[in-house]
Amino acid sequence: MKNKMKIVFTAALTVALLASRAEADTAPAGTNAVANTNASSSATMASLFGDPVIAKGKGVEVKQSALDEVVLGIKSAAAAHNQTIPPSQLLGIESQMLNRLIQIQLLLQKATAADKAAGDAKAEEQLTNLLARAGSQEAFDRQLKAVGMTPQELRTKITQEATATATLTRELGVTVSDAEVTNFYASHPTDFEQPETVHVRHILLLTMDPTTHAPLTADQVAAKRKQIDDILKRVKAGEDFATLATQYSEDPGSKTKGGELPPFSHGEMVPQFEAAAFSMQTNTVSDVVTTDYGFHIIKLLDKTPAEKVPFAKVTEKIRDFLIQQKTQEKAPEYLAGLMKAADVEILDPDLKAAAAAAAAAAATNAPAGSP
Repeated sequence: MKNKMKIVFTAALTVALLASRAEADTAPAGTNAVANTNASSSATMASLFGDPVIAKGKGVEVKQSALDEVVLGIKSAAAAHNQTIPPSQLLGIESQMLNRLIQIQLLLQKATAADKAAGDAKAEEQLTNLLARAGSQEAFDRQLKAVGMTPQELRTKITQEATATATLTRELGVTVSDAEVTNFYASHPTDFEQPETVHVRHILLLTMDPTTHAPLTADQVAAKRKQIDDILKRVKAGEDFATLATQYSEDPGSKTKGGELPPFSHGEMVPQFEAAAFSMQTNTVSDVVTTDYGFHIIKLLDKTPAEKVPFAKVTEKIRDFLIQQKTQEKAPEYLAGLMKAADVEILDPDLKAAAAAAAAAAATNAPAGSP
């Protein structure tokens, strides 16, 4: 299903950041290269300027470092997709994320054993998906290290956020019937179109510096071209492609996997690489393909035609989406009541002003007759 689902809390932020790291690990073959994130930024700021409490209330305490960590995740996820957050929007995003961190703490105070069990199950599902996307435990551990997080810290964050979501859904009495799920699938056919995908191995010899992205000298490029031509001859002579990729490829994300990349659809790779991959037949090997990254040899493992995703495969995803949709409609009034009952106070002056401005804007835009 196309990714049109929104999140209520910050549960997807860590997931998005790690997904961005996964894309960065295979950047030489794709379009989403991103410079290494400074995973210790929030720790550095805390050591220089302290770590003040920026919001407090009954059972609630949020420190600056917690907000910095979430905002860093948002910035990094945006950078991984070649996007930047305008400075004019940053304070508003910080205010929104602070509210969500507060709300998570408030909801965790109301969580039942069933809510916690649901949170544990959802967290386990997300972690399994992240590991599968990373491709291996080694790659997953590398991504965690890159963002300055331990496996236990990740599990704790995702579990807390999933538990908060489950608690909110229960508190609001949100339910979705089987008929609603079926009707959504039938009335949104384009949301369930699975695009054509290809699954390849590749060997890459870089023609740019992997750190600075500066181009190599003409002599260095010529030497790389001779080397890739020699490797291609060995492939066509029958040597094992995966073995050669492991030995020679300079793509760090796929090298240890015999050059294998996750399946991809149109628009996910640089044009020259994509055009070659989609034009190939299964189990064939390309000639040398030149991209901005360097010289590639591609082997097509398989190709999956476009199709509509079967209803059975997306039933629970649709149900989750509809629950989120209903929750988002009902949540603002309930969450505002929780914050008022807990006497939550935002101590940072700028964030307090931004929260007040957001509340005023929401009241102005509220439908007639709403509270």
